[in-house]
Amino acid sequence: MFSWLEKNPFFFTVAFLIVFSIAGLVEILPDFMKSSRPIEGLQPYTVLQTAGRQVYIAEGCYNCHSQLIRPFQSETDRYGAYSLSGEYAYDRPFLWGSKRTGPDLHRVGDSRTTDWHENHMLEPTSVVPGSIMPAYHHLFAKDVDFDTAYAEAYTQKVLFGVPYDTENGVPLGNITQAKEEFLKEAGDIVNHMKNQAVKEAYKKGEVKQIVALIAYLNSLGQSRIKK
Repeated sequence: MFSWLEKNPFFFTVAFLIVFSIAGLVEILPDFMKSSRPIEGLQPYTVLQTAGRQVYIAEGCYNCHSQLIRPFQSETDRYGAYSLSGEYAYDRPFLWGSKRTGPDLHRVGDSRTTDWHENHMLEPTSVVPGSIMPAYHHLFAKDVDFDTAYAEAYTQKVLFGVPYDTENGVPLGNITQAKEEFLKEAGDIVNHMKNQAVKEAYKKGEVKQIVALIAYLNSLGQSRIKK
């Protein structure tokens, strides 16, 4: 058989490619599957953070900001620890981005505060002189979509097995329980904000998009990894 292959270069090449491909898959796939599993302690997004992530996507923030820190010193010195594939296990879709008009945001929750984000979204140049980012005043006026965020989180739990409602984990529960947790978490954000219109709206049971977006940005970093 092998002597026949040696006399037929075309079939020899095909056989070589098949064997090489199988060997490559056997070598690569196990490590790939292992690295893509959730890292130990990774927490899923809360409903409020999920709502903020939806705002982030709707506003196209990923067009100017990446969420992927590469393992180079120039990156880690500026943005923090490099990103691990297992950190994205609960992200659907991934928001790695492909362009950096602004800085990478994968660790922004480790270095910025609610107050900073509030000022930045209201008037970017107030905290970043020379910034070309537009102001997002409408986020302070528009209500966030709780129902869609809850549906997204519930879908993640049922279809993809994202570990909500586990011991010492992120609670989801039914829609009534989720709404209570949503408002409680939103209250913690609002308490650290200065905008009076947002505060007054919260007293009436309204949560503005800026609150959810800040909750999401605050979650980007080591805080999602429970020690």
